Amino acid sequence: MSERFFVETPIVSASASLFGTEAHHLMHVLRARVGQEVTLFDGSGAEFHARIAALARSHVELEVLERRDVDRESPIGITLGVALPKGDRQRWLVEKVVELGVKRLIPLKTQRGVVQPAESALSRLRRTVIEASKQCGRNRLLEIMPPCQWDQFVASADSRESCRLVADAAATVIASRIPVAPQHATWLAVGPEGGFSREEIALAHHHGWQSISLGPRTLRVETAAIQLCAIVAASCDAPS
Repeated sequence: MSERFFVETPIVSASASLFGTEAHHLMHVLRARVGQEVTLFDGSGAEFHARIAALARSHVELEVLERRDVDRESPIGITLGVALPKGDRQRWLVEKVVELGVKRLIPLKTQRGVVQPAESALSRLRRTVIEASKQCGRNRLLEIMPPCQWDQFVASADSRESCRLVADAAATVIASRIPVAPQHATWLAVGPEGGFSREEIALAHHHGWQSISLGPRTLRVETAAIQLCAIVAASCDAPS
């Protein structure tokens, strides 16, 4: 796969432009030249074979040669609700769930949560989504939604043909034993370092969520989230 670059605006014609971080990386890090060919994507699900037409001071102009409809998305629409960890662990979590094909991430406000990300932090995480998508080949971007209260999150999950799993240290059912069908909406929830309170678990059960165990060891938030997403993704991403 050639170098991939994200275009902020939808590509709808035979030309496209790169600005900001993407243009800087192409011009000053990779030292690209006119005539060099690259791959573009705009989050629509397609990728585009393009040739550099001009290098300006602050942007790159490209000629779009071909549109390719390349689907590297998971057949499961995974929504991950997670009480975000601190600092750089947030970025690492987001990077890995992008690679695992998660469709949507919702930061959770929980009783024991200690991190309430500001919009500036979420903006930085959205940049991480782009970088991870460039690396792993996804042509659709993981959505990072505004933070959500726990009660609103568990109530908002569509109950029609959906799988709803909440990580719970007291659960007896192992996550890997839960069947997940392709094309079904899948909602996953991972709490803060101290886990969800029993009241929060009870509320989830009231709304039809199932408690599942991630094993006997105490995991950090990002480890638990990645393990749960990997188990679910692997159930449908494996070659037939």
